[in-house]
Amino acid sequence: MRAKATGRTLHDPKGGSFWFDAGAACLDFAHSGGEGPYAVFETLHEPADLSEWLAQPPIAAVMTVPVTARELSAAKVLRQAIWVAAHARAAHRPLPAEAIAAINRAASAAPLAPQLADDGATARWAPPVRATHALSTLAREMIELLSGPLSGRIRECASDNCPLVFVDTSRPGARRWCAMERCGNRHKLRALRARRATDP
Repeated sequence: MRAKATGRTLHDPKGGSFWFDAGAACLDFAHSGGEGPYAVFETLHEPADLSEWLAQPPIAAVMTVPVTARELSAAKVLRQAIWVAAHARAAHRPLPAEAIAAINRAASAAPLAPQLADDGATARWAPPVRATHALSTLAREMIELLSGPLSGRIRECASDNCPLVFVDTSRPGARRWCAMERCGNRHKLRALRARRATDP
């Protein structure tokens, strides 16, 4: 059943990894791979890869029906739509019609349905649990995000060369970086070097 914590470990094809919390499961999903220059970051190569991604928190949806190649293809279409829509909102641009249509199409399917377990104290997803249900849940979360109070807090990392996008859920709304351990620290280091270079 769904946990509240978001975030995933992202791996750089050149080496190294870091923890990135996009602030929403749908945005975490948007960073599971990509198209064009982002294809090197692809993690969803086979249907089983999608099944494994969805089984992790916060979705925690263990498939009871194997993921199909068609569902994997649909997942990548939704992922790209979320990516495009998030970047458009972060840049204060109108959302492309294709992205809106893809998100709405995924959301039109039945979502994951919660079910109280026999002990009456824990919850799980009601079977059958299909990838289509999980994708609908992600798409619906993106709709809520884009139309809700945090819509204006969708941001791209402030680093010049980092395209990661997140929703700033912090109380002050002052988050600038994908992760302090990555772009935040790099910025601090550059600023320190610049100050030292100008000091007499």
